[in-house]
Amino acid sequence: MIKKYGSIFGLSLGILAIFGSFLVEGGTLKALFLLAPIFIVFGGTFAATIVSVGLENFLKIFILIKKAYFPQRYNLKKLITDFFVLSIKARKDGILSVEKDIESISYLFPKKLVRFVIDGADYETIENMALLEIKAAEERHTGNANLFSKMGGYAPTMGILGTVMSLIITLANAGSDPELLIKNIATAFIATLWGVLSANLFWLPIGDRLKKCHQEEKNMMELSLEGTLALQNGEIPSVLKARMISMLPQKEQAALLGS
Repeated sequence: MIKKYGSIFGLSLGILAIFGSFLVEGGTLKALFLLAPIFIVFGGTFAATIVSVGLENFLKIFILIKKAYFPQRYNLKKLITDFFVLSIKARKDGILSVEKDIESISYLFPKKLVRFVIDGADYETIENMALLEIKAAEERHTGNANLFSKMGGYAPTMGILGTVMSLIITLANAGSDPELLIKNIATAFIATLWGVLSANLFWLPIGDRLKKCHQEEKNMMELSLEGTLALQNGEIPSVLKARMISMLPQKEQAALLGS
């Protein structure tokens, strides 16, 4: 539960800590949620991002946000077990005997690799195909993460832009109604707040989350490649299992080696 909703908890904690502290010190939500600075920061950030990456890529942010906070989980223990079972059957009845068991593998990538083995592809071909797909996935995921890194860079700048605009208005109205001047000054600082807050609480963390999602998928793909090559070489099942387990963190290896 904690692992699944940890990011949501972190985001909620950040919002509560920042806004809660402001309210405790005597601030009001009305002062924070001024339309002009929010529109400048978010509208400007979105506009700059669209100019940078194009509208089509920008529209992906909603899908990517969902992926960042609700990522696909990879059960590497089950994946190792699947390859172990396949290797036992392949050594006993031949590699063609595992064809009907391919669907028992949880993920598409290892299914494709095992299919290559059954179709008679050689070691080098399987490895090259897998590495090509891993590289393509890395480039795609890096681009997605960089999208939010760009937004994290634009947002504080837009906050400063909003601040400068409000200060210009304040100076232009110097000597007029003091309450209007105070309101303009407040608007100026609220723009900076939203720029820095959105960058460091929303956009940059989402980019980091996407990088973590990619790393988890990459681990699954590399583990699948190792298992497939061992299967193609006709490795002893216990050796295949040990090779795959060796790619996991140390704390996970002991439990799996004993199973």
